[in-house]
Amino acid sequence: MSITEQSLVQKALRRVRSHGAAAALHFAWLKLINLIVPFKILRGMYMGVPRQAFLSCPPPYEPGLLSAQTLTRLAHDPATELTPHFVRDALAAGDQCYGMRHGERLIAYGWYSTRPTPTVSPELLLHFGPEYVYMYKGFTADRYRGRRLHAIAKSYALRHFVNRGYHGVVSYIESTNFRSLRSNARMGGAKFGSIYLVRLFGRWFTLATPACKRFGFRIEVAGPRVSTPLPAR
Repeated sequence: MSITEQSLVQKALRRVRSHGAAAALHFAWLKLINLIVPFKILRGMYMGVPRQAFLSCPPPYEPGLLSAQTLTRLAHDPATELTPHFVRDALAAGDQCYGMRHGERLIAYGWYSTRPTPTVSPELLLHFGPEYVYMYKGFTADRYRGRRLHAIAKSYALRHFVNRGYHGVVSYIESTNFRSLRSNARMGGAKFGSIYLVRLFGRWFTLATPACKRFGFRIEVAGPRVSTPLPAR
């Protein structure tokens, strides 16, 4: 057995130990399909009520909405995984960023949108019901992982948007991202359906399961978003 083959076997065994045999088989199945065509399964997630356990932020961390000025400044720091181009486009579309800070350092965040949002590929727009807020581009700095800071920031953001009249936050997690699926369940998130994506002959095809209809959760092939102000609530 070659070194590469041994490494693949070791990774598979670690995946079985961490997430179970079914998850490991699912990962291997998708890997095999993607050798032929690009194929993804996106699990729709919903959070409607934040868990109290995540509404207590330990010092010295500070959660809150980030201003356009702050985001523009932070976009020049590679450690945040933001770029000036991304921040400019997101803010122009009316999106907001709820983050966690440690002093002047941005250590965790998520972006929130109330309108169809590009996902996976620029020409793919994710739609959802107007009573929900869509979260995307979640981030936690490496040295701060394992402290549940992302869960705390997301729970505070959920409370913020629910207080503004929205019914909750929706998002998606790729079906092979087992760690994030488990983390989302721990903070009170529930799976409600799946979207299947496949790219054939240079074109994307999408299919949403029936359970997605309740949340208006679907992906369509379209152009970029039209920038409009965030609606008042």
